[in-house]
Amino acid sequence: MNPLDILSTVFGLVPILLLLILALFLLASSVRILPEYERAVIFRLGRLAKAIVNLGGAGNGPGLILLVPIIDRMVRVSLRTVTMDVPSQDVITKDNVSMKVNAVIYFRVIDPERAIVQVENYLFATSQIAQTTLRSVLGQSELDELLAERERINQRLQQIIDQHTDPWGIKVTAVEVKLVDLPHEMQRAMAKQAEAEREKRAKIIHAEGELIASEKLAQAGRVLASDPVAIQLRYLQTLTEIGTEQNSTIVFPIPIDILKTFMSDQKKSAEA
Repeated sequence: MNPLDILSTVFGLVPILLLLILALFLLASSVRILPEYERAVIFRLGRLAKAIVNLGGAGNGPGLILLVPIIDRMVRVSLRTVTMDVPSQDVITKDNVSMKVNAVIYFRVIDPERAIVQVENYLFATSQIAQTTLRSVLGQSELDELLAERERINQRLQQIIDQHTDPWGIKVTAVEVKLVDLPHEMQRAMAKQAEAEREKRAKIIHAEGELIASEKLAQAGRVLASDPVAIQLRYLQTLTEIGTEQNSTIVFPIPIDILKTFMSDQKKSAEA
């Protein structure tokens, strides 16, 4: 075969190969696959649009999406719940206590188009509004409220942040205050207060016990006073309990009533 014919054949195939490569490139740039937890926001010549074809899903996802090459631009948006740490914030409470507080916020995108169109970066914007709201709400609360009513403060934070992020198509599901870092001086003062509170409770419990014991002793005294034989039996029982101790010498007074019986018996025997 003539070499010129071979060269002409090769050069004739080059345009076809270029067309095939261009077609493959355009096809690859027009096909997108979205998983179940993602949605697509498509801009066609700068305006919101829908996908040409969506196989396996509805609207702009999930499934196989076909775009117009070069004209369409797609932005992926995840619908999963995002867990975001709110950095530690310097807070001064209503009763002038300085502290550091951090929190965690849980939110998700419910309207992908608003999340992309209405705000430049919804993750950064949500983080910033969470930080400012945390400082504002805790600054209006006292230290005792922050420590004792954590659930109410969390609900208030969630409502305020959700109200601010709703125009962006974001739903805040929960906000939790994680750590309250108090100054060492305040920690020592709270420890002293807790110790004083425990001592007060211990003294109250001890006084209540003394009151109950005195009432029972008074009741027992009235019973013993009403029956002299009961007193003698109590003395004898006490002697029995003391007799078990062999390492001590105890002088125990004997009631006169017990001796009267023996003295009367001796007097009768002498007269006889």
